[in-house]
Amino acid sequence: MAEDVLVINVGSSSVKAAILRPQAVSQRAWSGRAERIGGSDAMLRFVSSSGAVIAPTSQAIPDHATALELLLDAALGEPAAGSLVAVGHRVVHGGPAFSDPVLIDEDVVGQLEQLVPLAPLHMPQSLAAIAAALRMLPDLPQVACFDTMFHHNLPRLSQLIALPRRLTKTEVRRYGFHGLSYESVLSVLRRGGVDVSRERIIMAHLGAGASMCAVVHGRSVDTTMGFSTLSGLPMGSRCGDIDPGVLLYLLRERGLAPATLEQILYEESGLLAVSNGTADMQQLLARRSDPEAAEAVEFFCYQARRHLGALTASLGGIDRLVFTGGIGANSPAVRDRICEGLGYLGVVLDTKRNSSGETRISAANAPVAVEAFETDEEQAIADHVWRSLSLIQA
Repeated sequence: MAEDVLVINVGSSSVKAAILRPQAVSQRAWSGRAERIGGSDAMLRFVSSSGAVIAPTSQAIPDHATALELLLDAALGEPAAGSLVAVGHRVVHGGPAFSDPVLIDEDVVGQLEQLVPLAPLHMPQSLAAIAAALRMLPDLPQVACFDTMFHHNLPRLSQLIALPRRLTKTEVRRYGFHGLSYESVLSVLRRGGVDVSRERIIMAHLGAGASMCAVVHGRSVDTTMGFSTLSGLPMGSRCGDIDPGVLLYLLRERGLAPATLEQILYEESGLLAVSNGTADMQQLLARRSDPEAAEAVEFFCYQARRHLGALTASLGGIDRLVFTGGIGANSPAVRDRICEGLGYLGVVLDTKRNSSGETRISAANAPVAVEAFETDEEQAIADHVWRSLSLIQA
């Protein structure tokens, strides 16, 4: 009997949906995605089980609700929809309570609504996706899989925030994100014969959202994102690490309202701000003659290099570096800039391999293995859903 799972992966500017089959890794009966939601260049495309792209179209997709409706309508029109057994949702923030996937019910939805202030750019979209799927597929079990799960048991020192303990007793701690992506990367390494329990690994998920994670014994021990999806590396439109004094100054001396400041930090900062034009790394690389665009690229790579070096201290060295995410997997120029000057750590790229799209991109005799490949968050979610269903049925 078929056990297909519909996976819904909501990002800050995109929505992806896929029907996955358990018979083979990454086998999709159908997939679709809406990209650059809210922009003038929004794109909707569908991919068949054979991998053929079906009629990509540019159209008005003003918000995530519209994108969800378009994708779910298309998914339910597929023959594979008749064999669905469950729906899996990527939910960015699990807060202090959710350390494992959870079957969604009214109580869980209520708890997730309380987490909106912790991830205001993502949680409303995740809740909208859950509401739409519950409405359109009311008879299927729906499972929430959290980006914070992978980091839930960070070492105590990696969790701490140096504020008065009366303020950090409950939800105020470092969480970490992109956990489903990092799970996917480790799965790929295991399938390739890597004993991840014996290596010190740094994974770099670089895209519109960006973070890095340090893993030892197969567990997350440190990560660049903390309490929110704002911290760590500068991102497409998010600021990354910033002196809190700057925020106090803007509130007190510039008279910015908290809501205005939140808008700036999440949606008007990062590459978009430094380049004074675009958050898209591909466009920035194409505009190298523009000093502001060039500076945005160099700033991003400089900050990534700094954070990478810091994470090696958490591990006591590094054996493997993996680039993933839209930028990490697809931009040789960015990988080259980040790794430049890291020979003292044993990180040395092979220029030809890096530029030709090979998975292994480190020099032949380099002490550190460096790789670049696509992450598969949808597969990680589907795997969690199948495990959850087996537990329910046991």
